[in-house]
Amino acid sequence: MSRQNKIYKVTLIGSAANIALLILKFIAAIIANSSAMMADALHSLSDLLTDIVVLLFIHLSAKPQDHTHNYGHGKFETFATFIIGLLLAAAAITIAATATHKVILSVNGTQQQPPGLLALWAALISILIKETLYHYTLAQGHKLKSQATIANAWHHRSDALSSIAAAIGITAAITLGKQWTILDPIASIVVAAMLLKVAYKLIKTSTDELTERSLPKNIEQEINNIISSVPGITQPHNLRTRRIGNSIAIETHIRMDRNTPLHLAHERATTIEQKLKQRFGQSTHVSIHMEPIK
Repeated sequence: MSRQNKIYKVTLIGSAANIALLILKFIAAIIANSSAMMADALHSLSDLLTDIVVLLFIHLSAKPQDHTHNYGHGKFETFATFIIGLLLAAAAITIAATATHKVILSVNGTQQQPPGLLALWAALISILIKETLYHYTLAQGHKLKSQATIANAWHHRSDALSSIAAAIGITAAITLGKQWTILDPIASIVVAAMLLKVAYKLIKTSTDELTERSLPKNIEQEINNIISSVPGITQPHNLRTRRIGNSIAIETHIRMDRNTPLHLAHERATTIEQKLKQRFGQSTHVSIHMEPIK
């Protein structure tokens, strides 16, 4: 099975679970009159939308390099991660606005009906399913080196955490009496805050890549160490790095003795390229400019 098909499989499993949970949560939110569960349902809806985004963009990112995209199409996957972050942020803002309105009404004396037990059961089922999906999707995302799949895994985790917050708020609103029903919309605001935190992380990571942010300093130092380990190579400099989807690009200058035969200089440059690809993956883009020692 190809990498693309494996990503499809992981995403489709998550999509099936999201559809089932989405239906369960919306029904529970309406019947049990729970703001926290409605917020959780909106979160599951955003999960389903991100699954659709991943399925669309993974197909594009899997296309090989061509005359219009010399470095391949890997950044389509990064763009998918960016969209996932935006969708998550939008869901969080919607949840927070609705919940804040209900809190204000409660503070002003409007009596809110306590949620029913169905909402609590829906939250507990969601926690179990979503936490299982998180571990499965994260493991597959690391195995397949897919940023979008890893982002989707964290979306599953955030949904599990939001269900925990919803369960706490619903339980408190049920057990403490009508005067504490305000805890149900407050739990919705907690859910929204958690979603915004995850959204920020996803948006920042994808924005860094889309704006050509360099790899971390420790990775660049490791690259220089690999280059310097090749006999006959000195003074690696002008190192430039960036991420392209699930691959990285490395551009560097190296120096060799000016009397080095061309075939030997080429062999050394090829050795560097092979070592870098062994460490960072065969899809790593490596560009080496050779200079004589000054």
